[in-house]
Amino acid sequence: MSAPEIDQRLKAFLGAELQPAKPGQDPVNVPMIRHWVEAMEDDNPVYLDEDAARATGRPGVVAPASMMQAWSMRGYAATWTKPSAGGGAYADLIAVLDEAGYTSVVATDSDFTFEREVLPGEHVSADEVVEEISPEKSTGLGVGRFVTTLKTYRVGDEVVATQRWRTLRFRPKEADETKTAPRALRPRPALNLDNRFWFDAAQEKRLVVQRCTGCGTLRHPPGPACPECRSFDWDTIEASGRGTVYSYVVAHHPPHPAFDYPLLVAVVELEEGTRLITNLTGVAPEDVEIGMPVEVDWLVADPELTLPLFRPSQPQEA
Repeated sequence: MSAPEIDQRLKAFLGAELQPAKPGQDPVNVPMIRHWVEAMEDDNPVYLDEDAARATGRPGVVAPASMMQAWSMRGYAATWTKPSAGGGAYADLIAVLDEAGYTSVVATDSDFTFEREVLPGEHVSADEVVEEISPEKSTGLGVGRFVTTLKTYRVGDEVVATQRWRTLRFRPKEADETKTAPRALRPRPALNLDNRFWFDAAQEKRLVVQRCTGCGTLRHPPGPACPECRSFDWDTIEASGRGTVYSYVVAHHPPHPAFDYPLLVAVVELEEGTRLITNLTGVAPEDVEIGMPVEVDWLVADPELTLPLFRPSQPQEA
């Protein structure tokens, strides 16, 4: 489809009604206002206190202006069971944009004009028309077009607010397969005087455990004082590197570019009795078991960071 043809087909949608006027599922009501202002931590008394609202000249409590869009939403069930709801023009417009390659979308701005506050008991309806479709533009996301719609909110025939809603429908940039981005670095540990010794030892591929020299109690994670005798005196012992899986989770989200997924995060109980949080390697998630014997396996993440991982223990030689 040529650019002039795309322009002509999109121009036909200017002024088209994407959403006919339809009242929201529920009228404006105090319970929803209360949920909203609590979530927003908005303590303006005119939203919940009748006396305070009347003292300002209002007839009673009012809904926050920022709730306007909420009163006309179709609701969760309608959104997921009727994905094409909103009128034939909307589906037709999206089809033309998709055909032209503008298959991705991002919201860019929302500009509200409020005519008056709405009151409990009023039923808000909204209709939406296409106001503007820009010529093709180059953006950081890709080549695309800005689509601006005008949504009008009414109580009966009275306009109470308007909203200009602009989205960018764009053609995603193709990845340059000739360039390979360097692997993201693992997050840096927060080093301090109490834990630096542990990471310094790990850099040398030594797994150590802090020990109170007053009572001999081992502790991890490191800390300045013994939780048993309150002594500030300590040294370290070198751990064997063997232990068992005490607990674990399989992480899928949120993804981080420094890790491979699914990511096995485990609490390993060392032979010495302390536990540490680590990653498991060399085993599939479905094969991990509580109590499974494991042994240390060092990960050189980068020249400045070496960390202990744990893998299933190899059978001991007789």
